[in-house]
Amino acid sequence: MVRIVKMTFKTEEIPSFLALFDSKKNDIAHFPGCQGVRLLNDVHLSNVFYTYSHWENPEALEEYRKSALFEDVWSKTKIKFSDRPEAWSLETIQ
Repeated sequence: MVRIVKMTFKTEEIPSFLALFDSKKNDIAHFPGCQGVRLLNDVHLSNVFYTYSHWENPEALEEYRKSALFEDVWSKTKIKFSDRPEAWSLETIQ
């Protein structure tokens, strides 16, 4: 399963978000059920970022979302937004 989260940041918060992501990406990638996580930046909108993560199944993602790690990362990330985040959970079919 793939999880994509779109996040739009206040411009002045981008450096601190990037530092936060860099400090937590290995913890997220090694969370049980996570098969990898990447951070992407919109080509045209420099304050729009996406996380692209692979999960063994929806249950693994849900366990992460209930974890102290997620709470720590999300509480520090969401205060940096300039717009509401959007998220999609997707299955690969081919």
